[in-house]
Order: sequence, then C-alpha cells, then structure tokens
Amino acid sequence: MNTRSYRHIERRKSRKIKVGSVFVGGDAPISVQTMTNTLTTDVNATLEQINLSAEAGADIVRVSCPDKESTQALKEIVKSSPIPIVADIHFHYLRAIEAADAGAACLRINPGNIGNKNKVKDVINAAKQNETSIRIGVNAGSLEKSILEKYGEPTPEALVDSALNHIRILKEHDFHEYKISVKASDVFLAVAAYTQLSNIDDCPLHIGITESGSLRSGTVKSSIGLGTLLWSGIGDTIRVSLSANPMEEVKVGYEMLKSLGLRRRGVTVISCPSCARQQFDVIKTVQEVEQRLEHISESITVSIIGCIVNGPGEARETDIGLTGGGKGNHQIYVNGITDHIIRNENVADYIVNFVQEKIDQRKQT
Repeated sequence: MNTRSYRHIERRKSRKIKVGSVFVGGDAPISVQTMTNTLTTDVNATLEQINLSAEAGADIVRVSCPDKESTQALKEIVKSSPIPIVADIHFHYLRAIEAADAGAACLRINPGNIGNKNKVKDVINAAKQNETSIRIGVNAGSLEKSILEKYGEPTPEALVDSALNHIRILKEHDFHEYKISVKASDVFLAVAAYTQLSNIDDCPLHIGITESGSLRSGTVKSSIGLGTLLWSGIGDTIRVSLSANPMEEVKVGYEMLKSLGLRRRGVTVISCPSCARQQFDVIKTVQEVEQRLEHISESITVSIIGCIVNGPGEARETDIGLTGGGKGNHQIYVNGITDHIIRNENVADYIVNFVQEKIDQRKQT
C-alpha cells in the first residue's frame, strides 16, 4: 500500500481555455491571479505593480477599466506587461469592446448587465475577433434584481442560477472560451455555490472568497474557503482577495497551493513554534530566512527546528534541514540525511547562503 496515497487530490475534469499565454483548466497548473489597485490611467504605476506581482509569481493580473481613458491606457499596459491582462468591465459594453481591441487576454464581465442582446453580441464578436476569453464574474453582492426577487437573498442556488443565465447567453452566440466565478464574502455560501456549479458545467472555475478582509483575517478566511474547494478538486485559477498589497495575494495563493501539494514555487519553510528546548532563536531565524529568500522562485523545502525532539524527523522530509544542538553545535541535513555540523555560526546567515548555494548548483546541472 502506498502510505502517501492520502495526499492525492483528484482535480475536477474541466475544459481548457487560454488566457493569453496561460492555459486555464484541464490539465494546466492551477494559476494564481491578483488585481492592480492603482489608477489604470497611471500607466507607469500600474505596470510597476504588475511587474512586482509577476516577480512574486502571478500568472495573470486583472486591471479595472471603468472609463474610456482606462481602456486607452490598457493598450500600452498590455504591450509592456510580462503576464496576461484581464480587463475588469462593469455595465458599459463599449469598455469591453475597447479592452478586447486593446489586447486584453480576457474580459471579466456579466453579460446580463452590459445591455441588450445586440450589445452583448457586439462584445462577444470583439472577443472572438481578438481571441479574448471571458470570465463570467458572479458576485453575491451584485446579483441581478430578478435573481434577488426570485430567491429573496443571495443563496448558492441564486449564484448558480445567475451564472447559468450568463452561460446561456454566451452559448447562444457559440462562444465557449469562458470561465466562471461565483464569489461571496461568506465562506459557506461561496463553497456551496462553487460545489453546485462544478457538477453542472465543465468550464474552468475561477475561485475566490471576495472581500475577505485584511492580510491576516483575509488570509485565514480565504484559506478555509479556497482550501476546502481545492481539497475537493475544485478550482482552476485562484485569486485571494485581500485589503493588502497585490503581491501579498500572490504569496498567500502560492502558500495555499503548496500546502496541498498542488503547485510548488519558492522556498517552503517548515519550522517549530519554539519552546524552552530551543538552541537558537527560532522565530527570528525563520522570519529572516523567509524574508531574505523571497527572491527565489525554484522550489526547495527547508526545515528549521530548534531542538532534536522533532528535528531529525522533519529533516527527513525536506531538501535542507537544521536541528538545534547543544553548545552552539547544530546539525545540517541534506535530502533527509545527516550531512555536517555547524558550530557557533549565525544560523540565519548560514541557511540563507546554503540554500542559495544549492539553488546555484541545481542551475548548473
């Protein structure tokens, strides 16, 4: 019997679409998204945020286009962006057409709130002509009046009903390059809606807990909701919505995927909470190591354990391990095997340099 079989997550089977150069759905890796919070008309500031998000690992970034000036700026942004751009459109169908013509890889719209059937048809035609995909973005906070009248309040069924109505519009125009989100700030509501929808349509699902809160509370809330979905195999692209710097959304997204073994990127640190047995300042060391190794995108695992109780066991599961020993003597492990002892070293400096050395060796092989 494979003792590690319990770690396997079977992803829901979905169609694969393209968002610019990034595949979403099917057997494609689960992509990580964020959204800029600069004024889109400030091209330099927006591009700076996009570049930093890309460096943090973002695969796709969304940019709001509330007016014509924004869609005009979008053309320059798209041209210089290292990752595909999703144009966030609400209500005005011309903004969607302008964004598609400007080179947006995807349009985030609700077909039902951008006008009559002719306007919707014009948007879909623009998307087809520019090979632009569409995300149907249903949100519990902005459901259509008819849906709210039918269900009385946002419910999982209401979100799914809204999504299906929008899907129907796209299919009537023979458009199939779409993905869907059914977001809510309520974890139970969002999880139930995504679960229902996942059994009805085979399109890729963009999952998120919307308006989840600040960095700490939003991370916890999103981890519970998105973690539940991802563990169930639901989700083809994710965005962690935080009242924080967009780069933090990307980092949290990757930590979720790494914790479930769904995607690897950067340094994963396994560390103890520290106690009276610790032989060095574990908390300070871990904080410094994570901060100084943020630039690494290659996947590598590091265990930092303050004493020998759990240290050797944790080291067996990591690429590099450190276990605190007495009198300033600490054991270093490589690929789970005892390798050497360091004596009276600055622990953080040593681990940072050792990890970098191993990464450089990998690149040379």
